[in-house]
Amino acid sequence: MTDRGRSALKLSDETMTVGPSSLHWDGEKLVIDLNEISTPHAQRLAGKVTIRPKTLTSVELPLTDDGRHVWRPFAPSSDIEVDLNRPGWRWNGHGYFDSNFGTAALEDDFSYWTWGRYPVPGGSVTFYDADRRDGSELSVAVRFGDDGSVEEIPGPPRTRMARSRWLVRRETRADPGTAPREVKMMLDAPFYSRSAVKTMIDGHETIGVHEALDLNRFGTKLIKPMLAVKVPRRARWQF
Repeated sequence: MTDRGRSALKLSDETMTVGPSSLHWDGEKLVIDLNEISTPHAQRLAGKVTIRPKTLTSVELPLTDDGRHVWRPFAPSSDIEVDLNRPGWRWNGHGYFDSNFGTAALEDDFSYWTWGRYPVPGGSVTFYDADRRDGSELSVAVRFGDDGSVEEIPGPPRTRMARSRWLVRRETRADPGTAPREVKMMLDAPFYSRSAVKTMIDGHETIGVHEALDLNRFGTKLIKPMLAVKVPRRARWQF
């Protein structure tokens, strides 16, 4: 949305406020209040997103052996309510809440990764595959049950799918003989793709959120300055 300085940040045990927007946890649900200016047409984006987890996990997955990067799936399966000031952006559905943490730049330790989360009967499965700079690979498949169970599972084969519009290489997990395909583009950038993808997992057809990240592209001197154009910056903010 917007890059802001330290003066725009307020933190408490239950709330994080960044400029005019905030996230608040009340013990049962996460409420995200948005009041931003979007690009490229400087339109106001305002409203509320409410996430009600079916269960919370304490899972922390190190993405590198030294723990410099960690994936934290707080609520792998959730109910979500979206109420934003745009036509068609009011709906209820199935969602999730997770985060990545790190003490180093991603492009220092990774060259490429894909991530996918797919609803399955009784919960969801997540696939995290990454090519590290040291030549090793991360390959993790996890099933999260709606009952709070967490299980590492053998993942189906990594399967190529069509490149993004910016020709970012994409692949995901799929049963043998299945051709995963994009059904809705969410974000398309020269180094990153996020989309809704249809695939087959253990005989179940499912549509989930998929991302592909090319960190070789991201790390170039041509691409990084583009972020400052795409994302507005507000160095000073007064509450």
